[in-house]
Amino acid sequence: MTAADRAPSAPPLPTEPIRMGFGRGLLEAGRRNDRVVALCADLVESTQMHHFRDAFPTRFFEVGVAEQNLVTVASGMAAAGTVPFTSSYAAFSPGRNWEQIKTTAALNDRPVKVVGSHAGLNVGPDGATHQMLEDIALMRVMPNMVVVAPADSVEAEKATIALAADPRPCYLRLARDATPVFTTPEDPFVLGKGRVLRAGSDVTLAGTGTMTWQLLAAAEALASHGIDAEVLHFATIKPFDADLLVSSAARTGFVVSAEEAQIAGGFGGLVAETLSEHRPTRLLRLGVEDRYGESGAPTEVVEHFGLTARRLAARIAEALGVTRADG
Repeated sequence: MTAADRAPSAPPLPTEPIRMGFGRGLLEAGRRNDRVVALCADLVESTQMHHFRDAFPTRFFEVGVAEQNLVTVASGMAAAGTVPFTSSYAAFSPGRNWEQIKTTAALNDRPVKVVGSHAGLNVGPDGATHQMLEDIALMRVMPNMVVVAPADSVEAEKATIALAADPRPCYLRLARDATPVFTTPEDPFVLGKGRVLRAGSDVTLAGTGTMTWQLLAAAEALASHGIDAEVLHFATIKPFDADLLVSSAARTGFVVSAEEAQIAGGFGGLVAETLSEHRPTRLLRLGVEDRYGESGAPTEVVEHFGLTARRLAARIAEALGVTRADG
């Protein structure tokens, strides 16, 4: 069974924080390659690095609450031949140390893996200061940098293993709260390639990270109102699979992007750039629109910002001239 077979209308799926998949993937990457090392900024359990620390204590380094130092030390270790993974909350890495990531890792094209956990709105009660919504824009503009936002914990595990084998600097975006596990170990994961999770002809729904599942569920709601939506998942934001997006846009003539991040410069900006250059197409960008996050339970905050399947379906249906497509 693949992700495309696991429709949102099926029985409820198990849920798990995406960051837990990273923890498993890092442990496996460490088993496969003794050059893999891990560095953390005093958030070992929160970012799930404790599995690696316990298995490989001599290859784990706690730098404390010093995010600039975190990536600078990692860049030096990469220059010495290791494959370093650094982890912190995305609000702090890359939020606090973007310049050090640029100057020491990306500029020198070192294979430093920057793991930004607790990204997006789903940190809930921690509020605007910890809801990192600008990281997709910040990291995709950086030359040499690979940017990945897995859809669930299973894909996060596979992405981590893939990044460990990639020679480039990379950013891995992880959510905090538990989300549905809808991909399977059998689903393919290839850096730089998107996937069609649901074929359709009326509208293209392009998602990344946590929003892909919401778009799959929105597509089910839209189907009940006669709208045939195609759902694309882009775990890799950079390098971007422009061919997949453009070919789908050519079939449907209408594209919707969704992200748990700022649409300005983020995934929605990327989709807009790609379509304007390769195939001008009607586009609706859904995400956070030039505002900061707010405190509340994760589900409440995501609902408030209109990023649940129900709210997404309603916005899409309205754009298509159909009413009451919210399931």
